[in-house]
Amino acid sequence: MTPRFNLKPTEHLDAPSDKLELNRKLFDEVAPKYDFITKALSLGRDSAWKRALIRILPEKRNASCLDLACGTGDLTRLLGARFPDAKIEGLDLTPGMLEIARTRTEDQRILFVQGNMNELPYSDESIDIVTGSYALRNTPELGHTLEEIYRILKPGGIAAFLDFSKPKNKIGQGITHGLLKFWGGFWGILLHRNADVYGYIADSLKRFPDRPSIRRLLTERQLKLIQSKKCFGGILEILIVEK
Repeated sequence: MTPRFNLKPTEHLDAPSDKLELNRKLFDEVAPKYDFITKALSLGRDSAWKRALIRILPEKRNASCLDLACGTGDLTRLLGARFPDAKIEGLDLTPGMLEIARTRTEDQRILFVQGNMNELPYSDESIDIVTGSYALRNTPELGHTLEEIYRILKPGGIAAFLDFSKPKNKIGQGITHGLLKFWGGFWGILLHRNADVYGYIADSLKRFPDRPSIRRLLTERQLKLIQSKKCFGGILEILIVEK
Protein backbone atom coordinates (compact mmCIF):
# COMPACT_ATOMS: atom_id res chain seq x y z
CA MET A 1 0.00 0.00 0.00
CA THR A 2 1.39 3.43 -0.95
CA PRO A 3 1.63 5.91 1.95
CA ARG A 4 -0.80 8.83 1.68
CA PHE A 5 1.89 11.33 2.57
CA ASN A 6 4.40 11.54 -0.28
CA LEU A 7 5.65 15.14 -0.26
CA LYS A 8 9.29 16.01 0.36
CA PRO A 9 9.39 18.55 3.21
CA THR A 10 12.59 20.16 1.95
CA GLU A 11 10.75 21.06 -1.27
CA HIS A 12 7.69 22.54 0.48
CA LEU A 13 9.00 24.64 3.38
CA ASP A 14 10.13 27.87 1.77
CA ALA A 15 6.99 29.23 0.07
CA PRO A 16 4.06 29.92 2.46
CA SER A 17 1.48 28.33 0.15
CA ASP A 18 3.62 25.20 -0.20
CA LYS A 19 4.14 24.90 3.55
CA LEU A 20 0.41 25.30 4.15
CA GLU A 21 -0.30 22.43 1.75
CA LEU A 22 2.46 20.34 3.33
CA ASN A 23 0.94 20.87 6.78
CA ARG A 24 -2.52 19.88 5.58
CA LYS A 25 -1.32 16.60 4.12
CA LEU A 26 1.25 15.76 6.77
CA PHE A 27 -0.99 16.31 9.78
CA ASP A 28 -3.88 14.52 8.10
CA GLU A 29 -1.53 11.55 7.81
CA VAL A 30 -0.34 11.68 11.43
CA ALA A 31 -3.65 12.59 13.15
CA PRO A 32 -4.57 9.03 14.25
CA LYS A 33 -1.09 8.50 15.71
CA TYR A 34 -0.44 12.05 16.94
CA ASP A 35 -0.91 11.48 20.68
CA PHE A 36 1.29 8.41 20.61
CA ILE A 37 4.06 10.02 18.57
CA THR A 38 4.30 13.14 20.74
CA LYS A 39 4.96 10.83 23.69
CA ALA A 40 7.41 8.67 21.75
CA LEU A 41 9.40 11.55 20.26
CA SER A 42 9.63 13.31 23.64
CA LEU A 43 10.46 10.15 25.61
CA GLY A 44 7.20 10.64 27.50
CA ARG A 45 7.87 14.27 28.48
CA ASP A 46 5.44 16.11 26.18
CA SER A 47 2.51 16.16 28.62
CA ALA A 48 4.75 17.43 31.45
CA TRP A 49 5.93 20.35 29.28
CA LYS A 50 2.36 21.26 28.42
CA ARG A 51 1.31 21.14 32.07
CA ALA A 52 4.27 23.38 32.91
CA LEU A 53 3.13 25.91 30.29
CA ILE A 54 -0.37 25.96 31.76
CA ARG A 55 0.94 26.40 35.32
CA ILE A 56 2.97 29.46 34.29
CA LEU A 57 -0.08 31.29 32.93
CA PRO A 58 -1.38 34.09 35.18
CA GLU A 59 -4.76 33.90 36.85
CA LYS A 60 -7.56 35.49 34.82
CA ARG A 61 -11.28 35.55 35.54
CA ASN A 62 -13.77 34.90 32.73
CA ALA A 63 -10.94 34.73 30.22
CA SER A 64 -11.30 34.21 26.50
CA CYS A 65 -8.68 31.61 25.49
CA LEU A 66 -7.47 30.40 22.11
CA ASP A 67 -5.21 27.37 21.55
CA LEU A 68 -3.46 27.58 18.16
CA ALA A 69 -2.61 24.45 16.17
CA CYS A 70 -4.54 22.57 18.85
CA GLY A 71 -4.16 19.14 17.23
CA THR A 72 -6.08 16.55 19.22
CA GLY A 73 -6.83 19.09 21.93
CA ASP A 74 -4.66 18.00 24.86
CA LEU A 75 -3.39 21.52 25.63
CA THR A 76 -6.87 22.94 24.97
CA ARG A 77 -8.34 20.65 27.60
CA LEU A 78 -5.63 21.66 30.07
CA LEU A 79 -6.71 25.28 29.51
CA GLY A 80 -10.25 24.25 30.35
CA ALA A 81 -9.15 22.63 33.60
CA ARG A 82 -7.02 25.65 34.60
CA PHE A 83 -9.69 28.26 33.79
CA PRO A 84 -13.09 26.77 34.73
CA ASP A 85 -15.00 29.98 33.96
CA ALA A 86 -13.28 30.71 30.63
CA LYS A 87 -14.46 30.62 27.05
CA ILE A 88 -12.05 28.33 25.19
CA GLU A 89 -11.49 27.54 21.52
CA GLY A 90 -8.97 25.32 19.79
CA LEU A 91 -8.03 26.13 16.20
CA ASP A 92 -6.35 23.73 13.79
CA LEU A 93 -5.82 23.43 10.06
CA THR A 94 -6.58 19.70 9.83
CA PRO A 95 -10.10 18.21 9.96
CA GLY A 96 -8.73 14.85 11.12
CA MET A 97 -7.13 16.43 14.17
CA LEU A 98 -10.28 18.37 15.02
CA GLU A 99 -12.46 15.27 14.74
CA ILE A 100 -10.31 13.47 17.30
CA ALA A 101 -10.21 16.56 19.55
CA ARG A 102 -14.01 16.82 19.60
CA THR A 103 -14.41 13.11 20.34
CA ARG A 104 -12.05 13.30 23.32
CA THR A 105 -13.41 16.51 24.86
CA GLU A 106 -16.31 16.35 27.29
CA ASP A 107 -16.18 19.99 28.44
CA GLN A 108 -19.02 21.72 26.61
CA ARG A 109 -17.34 25.14 26.96
CA ILE A 110 -14.56 24.10 24.58
CA LEU A 111 -15.13 24.62 20.88
CA PHE A 112 -12.89 23.41 18.07
CA VAL A 113 -12.73 25.32 14.80
CA GLN A 114 -10.85 24.84 11.56
CA GLY A 115 -8.61 27.72 10.54
CA ASN A 116 -5.25 29.06 9.43
CA MET A 117 -2.94 30.78 11.94
CA ASN A 118 -2.24 33.49 9.36
CA GLU A 119 -5.93 34.42 9.08
CA LEU A 120 -7.34 34.17 12.58
CA PRO A 121 -11.15 34.47 12.57
CA TYR A 122 -11.34 36.70 15.65
CA SER A 123 -11.95 40.38 16.25
CA ASP A 124 -9.24 42.83 17.28
CA GLU A 125 -8.45 42.75 21.02
CA SER A 126 -10.91 39.94 21.74
CA ILE A 127 -8.69 37.25 23.34
CA ASP A 128 -7.11 37.20 26.81
CA ILE A 129 -4.84 34.17 26.42
CA VAL A 130 -3.31 32.53 23.34
CA THR A 131 -1.43 29.24 23.60
CA GLY A 132 0.37 27.12 21.05
CA SER A 133 2.35 23.88 21.32
CA TYR A 134 4.61 23.39 18.28
CA ALA A 135 2.53 26.06 16.55
CA LEU A 136 5.02 28.79 15.65
CA ARG A 137 7.45 26.46 13.89
CA ASN A 138 4.63 25.12 11.74
CA THR A 139 3.08 28.40 10.63
CA PRO A 140 3.59 29.21 6.93
CA GLU A 141 4.49 32.85 7.76
CA LEU A 142 5.85 33.34 11.28
CA GLY A 143 5.98 37.14 11.21
CA HIS A 144 2.39 37.40 10.01
CA THR A 145 1.17 34.90 12.59
CA LEU A 146 2.79 36.94 15.37
CA GLU A 147 1.07 40.05 14.00
CA GLU A 148 -2.25 38.20 14.04
CA ILE A 149 -1.66 37.12 17.64
CA TYR A 150 -0.89 40.71 18.62
CA ARG A 151 -4.02 41.92 16.80
CA ILE A 152 -6.45 39.60 18.58
CA LEU A 153 -4.92 39.88 22.07
CA LYS A 154 -6.42 42.35 24.47
CA PRO A 155 -4.05 44.93 25.98
CA GLY A 156 -2.19 43.05 28.71
CA GLY A 157 -3.13 39.75 27.08
CA ILE A 158 -0.79 36.76 27.34
CA ALA A 159 0.54 34.36 24.71
CA ALA A 160 2.39 31.17 25.69
CA PHE A 161 4.29 28.92 23.31
CA LEU A 162 6.00 25.54 23.59
CA ASP A 163 8.28 24.70 20.69
CA PHE A 164 11.69 23.49 19.66
CA SER A 165 14.44 25.96 20.45
CA LYS A 166 17.23 26.55 17.95
CA PRO A 167 20.65 27.45 19.39
CA LYS A 168 22.54 30.36 17.89
CA ASN A 169 25.82 28.56 17.23
CA LYS A 170 26.16 26.38 14.13
CA ILE A 171 27.63 23.42 16.01
CA GLY A 172 24.63 23.28 18.33
CA GLN A 173 22.28 23.62 15.36
CA GLY A 174 24.01 20.77 13.57
CA ILE A 175 23.80 18.47 16.58
CA THR A 176 20.13 19.27 17.17
CA HIS A 177 19.27 18.78 13.50
CA GLY A 178 21.09 15.46 13.34
CA LEU A 179 19.42 14.09 16.47
CA LEU A 180 15.93 15.16 15.38
CA LYS A 181 16.45 13.89 11.83
CA PHE A 182 17.50 10.47 13.10
CA TRP A 183 14.86 10.15 15.83
CA GLY A 184 12.02 11.50 13.69
CA GLY A 185 13.10 9.41 10.72
CA PHE A 186 13.15 6.26 12.84
CA TRP A 187 9.56 6.75 13.97
CA GLY A 188 8.45 7.83 10.49
CA ILE A 189 9.68 4.57 9.00
CA LEU A 190 8.27 2.52 11.86
CA LEU A 191 4.77 4.05 11.79
CA HIS A 192 4.34 5.29 8.20
CA ARG A 193 7.10 3.62 6.14
CA ASN A 194 8.30 7.16 5.35
CA ALA A 195 11.13 8.86 7.25
CA ASP A 196 10.01 12.31 6.05
CA VAL A 197 6.79 12.24 8.08
CA TYR A 198 8.61 13.08 11.32
CA GLY A 199 11.93 14.00 9.78
CA TYR A 200 9.95 17.10 8.84
CA ILE A 201 10.50 18.39 12.38
CA ALA A 202 14.25 18.72 11.81
CA ASP A 203 13.76 20.27 8.37
CA SER A 204 11.30 22.87 9.67
CA LEU A 205 13.55 23.74 12.62
CA LYS A 206 16.41 24.34 10.20
CA ARG A 207 14.37 27.26 8.78
CA PHE A 208 13.09 28.47 12.15
CA PRO A 209 14.71 31.51 13.84
CA ASP A 210 17.33 30.84 16.52
CA ARG A 211 16.73 31.85 20.15
CA PRO A 212 17.93 35.47 19.86
CA SER A 213 16.08 35.93 16.56
CA ILE A 214 12.74 34.64 17.82
CA ARG A 215 13.00 37.02 20.77
CA ARG A 216 13.71 39.88 18.38
CA LEU A 217 10.70 38.98 16.25
CA LEU A 218 8.47 38.99 19.33
CA THR A 219 9.78 42.37 20.46
CA GLU A 220 9.30 43.85 16.99
CA ARG A 221 5.63 42.77 17.14
CA GLN A 222 5.24 44.42 20.57
CA LEU A 223 5.01 41.10 22.35
CA LYS A 224 7.14 41.46 25.49
CA LEU A 225 8.88 38.33 26.75
CA ILE A 226 8.08 38.01 30.46
CA GLN A 227 9.20 34.44 31.17
CA SER A 228 10.99 31.53 29.51
CA LYS A 229 11.71 27.97 30.53
CA LYS A 230 14.03 25.55 28.75
CA CYS A 231 12.96 21.92 28.42
CA PHE A 232 14.84 18.75 27.54
CA GLY A 233 18.25 20.34 27.90
CA GLY A 234 17.22 23.36 25.86
CA ILE A 235 16.04 21.45 22.80
CA LEU A 236 12.61 22.90 23.55
CA GLU A 237 11.52 26.08 25.29
CA ILE A 238 8.41 27.65 26.78
CA LEU A 239 8.03 31.35 26.01
CA ILE A 240 5.48 33.59 27.77
CA VAL A 241 4.84 37.01 26.23
CA GLU A 242 2.54 39.93 27.03
CA LYS A 243 0.92 42.47 24.71
